[in-house]
Amino acid sequence: FMNPCHLLSCVCLCLRGYLTVNIEPLPPVVAGDAVTLKCNFKTDGRMREIVWYRVTDGGTIKQKIFTFDAMFSTNYSHMENYRKREDLVYQSTVRLPEVRISDNGPYECHVGIYDRATREKVVLASGNIFLNVMAPPTSIEVVAADTPAPFSRYQAQNFTLVCIVSGGKPAPMVYFKRDGEPIDAVPLSEPPAASSGPLQDSRPFRSLLHRDLDDTKMQKSLSLLDAENRGGRPYTERPSRGLTPDPNILLQPTTENIPETVVSREFPRWVHSAEPTYFLHHSRTPSSDGTVEVRALLTWTLNPQIDNEALFSCEVKHPALSMPMQAEVTLVAPKGPKIVMTPSRARVGDTVRILVHGFQNEVFPEPMFTWTRVGSRLLDGSAEFDGKELVLERVPAELNGSMYRCTAQNPLGSTDTHTRLIVFGMARSAGDWENNHRDESWLGSIPRRRKQQGPKSPKFALGGGPTGRQGRSVVTTINKLRTQKEH
Repeated sequence: FMNPCHLLSCVCLCLRGYLTVNIEPLPPVVAGDAVTLKCNFKTDGRMREIVWYRVTDGGTIKQKIFTFDAMFSTNYSHMENYRKREDLVYQSTVRLPEVRISDNGPYECHVGIYDRATREKVVLASGNIFLNVMAPPTSIEVVAADTPAPFSRYQAQNFTLVCIVSGGKPAPMVYFKRDGEPIDAVPLSEPPAASSGPLQDSRPFRSLLHRDLDDTKMQKSLSLLDAENRGGRPYTERPSRGLTPDPNILLQPTTENIPETVVSREFPRWVHSAEPTYFLHHSRTPSSDGTVEVRALLTWTLNPQIDNEALFSCEVKHPALSMPMQAEVTLVAPKGPKIVMTPSRARVGDTVRILVHGFQNEVFPEPMFTWTRVGSRLLDGSAEFDGKELVLERVPAELNGSMYRCTAQNPLGSTDTHTRLIVFGMARSAGDWENNHRDESWLGSIPRRRKQQGPKSPKFALGGGPTGRQGRSVVTTINKLRTQKEH
């Protein structure tokens, strides 16, 4: 018979014997560690069997993982003396060498003893335990939401950083820092809409001047305000040599390098120097393997003057980690696009590809690229083309000298770079090259005419030239020159 049991122990009482079973509790364990489950039982009867079960599907399925049957073992032969009543304590252990997340769940230890009065009856008792397996996050990354996105020069826009943490169990705690300082964010139950206006907060005004601001940024900010107060033109930073693409990469016969135009420093009055208000939203998505993916969204009204070159970090705390896990990004406007054109010498009829091959700096978030032709439309008739690579199919001679503008921009700023297309002659193929070479060689025509005239040479050459052996020697010299030229 089996009596009712508690969570960790079950006591079976009868007139002729008793059995007490309990499993030692375990704290949460980390995936990959070795775990030992210990089942302790105390009885004055004779051992019949010990069975370990792993319970799955909410208790509907029990998987047997260990069995000990006393009928086929002599380990408990010292209990054969029924006349001597004594209490004996035993322990059964099950070791999991490398515990996995799939091992998470309840386990049961069932013990059976013979009734002291008769061997036909078995006294049963059991204990159970829940094995809690933790797993540290396996990956963390920070991305920008809604990218690529353009630079807004005349209207404030919201900006969102998304921190994605995967592989953790239980769900980790995720938070953000700016320039090494924790961000005091307002929690949101729902993520803000992408098209919503600037978010508002009722908390007291806080100044951003306590941060370690770059003196250059402050000087530019003040100069902008002074220019507007005087009614003058906003200050525009003059591009320095450092912003010009690498000449070793860009100087090619096909293109002409045009100085870069930097417009990422022109900001209107809507830009403020106050510290922005941050809003934080968390979402959790369970995975089939028992882990949880956490997404933390940090949203604020972007200030390109202050936020450009700001360092944001996402940090994760988890009970399975000995120290926080983090990922960092630096908000940077694009500078110095490096443009590469192929082929290096474009001819009429060739397909020309103009590609942005990186920047002088690490750009984040990912920029968007827009190609236009200065003073005219593109070859396909469109006004502009969005993409990193501009392809011109079968370029005509009319495109020689045409100039193309590439605008690279992200929410932090925008920059323009120009390149000029140089188209050479006709398209060159193997047959055309041979024909053109034969037509342009006046030396090649002389020996062919001499061969058609036969072995004899005329007595007089046109224009009073030499005759006889002297004329043949001139032809021989010309043939040698022709041979040298062809080889």
